[in-house]
Amino acid sequence: MGLVRVVITRILEDIAVALAVGSALAMLAAQGGRFSDQLDIATHFALVFLVLAMVAALMAALTPRSLLRRVTLGAAALAVALAGVLILPEMVRNTQPASDSEGAELARLKVIQMNTWSGRNQTMDETADWLVAQDPDIIVVEESSRRFQRALEARGDYHRTCDPDDRCEVVIYSKAAPVSGGLPRVSDGAYFPATRATFDAPGGDFTVIGAHFTWPVPAGPQQQQSLRLTRIAELYDRDRLIITGDFNATPWSFTLRRQDKALGLTRRNRAMLTWPAMAFSRWNIHMPLPFLAIDHVYAGSDWKTVSVERGPSLGSDHFPVIVTLALSPAD
Repeated sequence: MGLVRVVITRILEDIAVALAVGSALAMLAAQGGRFSDQLDIATHFALVFLVLAMVAALMAALTPRSLLRRVTLGAAALAVALAGVLILPEMVRNTQPASDSEGAELARLKVIQMNTWSGRNQTMDETADWLVAQDPDIIVVEESSRRFQRALEARGDYHRTCDPDDRCEVVIYSKAAPVSGGLPRVSDGAYFPATRATFDAPGGDFTVIGAHFTWPVPAGPQQQQSLRLTRIAELYDRDRLIITGDFNATPWSFTLRRQDKALGLTRRNRAMLTWPAMAFSRWNIHMPLPFLAIDHVYAGSDWKTVSVERGPSLGSDHFPVIVTLALSPAD
């Protein structure tokens, strides 16, 4: 039994030090995301490395006192501190106050943001049923397939706005007919699936833009897409603008922080983990613990936040985001 205990202890020590040192190095590299898009890739996993470092510290606490234990605890503490530096700004960020009262509102708008996972979603009918049951004013969909479009349009009386040349990969569904739609062609930069719809409202029009960014790997294309989105946003009234989509970027990344600042809008969801919701679509296996916050909703200053919530796991690998906004009179 003594030998078994020694072997188990050694295994715990080795695993703990590997997790702690690996997490510390990853989070140290992530700090370079301030000036390097390549290093910024590590920032997206800050929450993962934070948890791994805490697990390493717990494992080390179960081993005898030794130099290796001190190294493990020290590395774990460094990883937690560096991850905290990335995550904390999101936790204390101002997401705008809730609407003061219904009497001061010009209109309310319920928006659902959802990536439907294109052809791998095995429950398109159930997904469409849930969306219609929510009775949203606007649904912004990424990875929209013809199968999904047929399912939703058979159930709800919604107007569809999208780019047919892009096979309607991003679609805006709305109860009200838009007064105009479509995005200007931007030839430079990475491929950028997106769409836009402008609607009439009390006090003037408002615009909704739906966007779908590529993965942060390799570095570069996602940042190009963010720059293009910023240029497009400048064409519309910022105070009444709404931008939502699957940005494949977490709030603790410097890429999304720069986008937040450049857009001049307030991101209304805070640290909302939306991926993955589904692990294996073929067997309908849902993920109980998503670990990336990559679906976001922005709105201009004329919109007050009424509520923000995450929807259920349906058939997509993304959880939907449900945001209710109140259009308030200009100050």
